[in-house]
Amino acid sequence: MMRMMEAGGLEAIVDGIRKADDDNPKGYYEFEKVKELDKDSSWLLDATGKVVKIISALLIQLPSNYEYQVIFMKRNMSEILASQSKMLERRGVAPGGISDDIMAGKFEIHLQKTFTWLAKQTNTETIYVNYNDVINSPQEEVRKINQFLGETLNLERMAGVIDRSLYRQRN
Repeated sequence: MMRMMEAGGLEAIVDGIRKADDDNPKGYYEFEKVKELDKDSSWLLDATGKVVKIISALLIQLPSNYEYQVIFMKRNMSEILASQSKMLERRGVAPGGISDDIMAGKFEIHLQKTFTWLAKQTNTETIYVNYNDVINSPQEEVRKINQFLGETLNLERMAGVIDRSLYRQRN
């Protein structure tokens, strides 16, 4: 999604600390200060009109004195778990001993709480985009995203950066 936003014409806030690797050969598009939102959100002042990747667990730390447009990327839970498992395996990290079923249940509860929280935020607009729909119907999905963001993006370039070869953990 971050590559799509950048290709569409928006500036991505990234720090380049986490480098591309086998798990994400095109890079991570991450900004370490996001992890400290609860302690320092001063960088948000310079983020107006730009895009930044924030994991779902940190959305609730966004201060209420700004307005946000959230593009929430959803993906099949078994694909998320398979991707995480493969990443841990490549890094030589042993699984935490929690079964996929238990982990999926915990994550689903988290997602429902996050969706409820987002729906209550008067300073936040949210669009939910399905990862598989982006892969399988990129033109339609980039059109929806462009409409959500005010019809200013380059749709052809957005769709052009979608790399189906990166869709490796399929269900």
